[in-house]
Amino acid sequence: MNQPQERQYAPFIGPFDPCPPVKCKTYSTPPHLFITFQPMNLPQFTPQEALRLGTLWPALYSPYNPRHSYREENDDNDL
Repeated sequence: MNQPQERQYAPFIGPFDPCPPVKCKTYSTPPHLFITFQPMNLPQFTPQEALRLGTLWPALYSPYNPRHSYREENDDNDL
């Protein structure tokens, strides 16, 4: 159940691409993709933790870490 939640790959970089290449791209794989059925007696968060984290089971918890926010992106353009 301890699969990495963020994976990476190297995309094709064409010789005539007009933009600078991105050598490594990442994508998220949520944990529910690797659990084929719900096993009995899975550990559970407390009700308060479950409401805060969005799931009752720690095995299905996947944190969201944005790389940058929309506001930061637009604040730079206002100059």
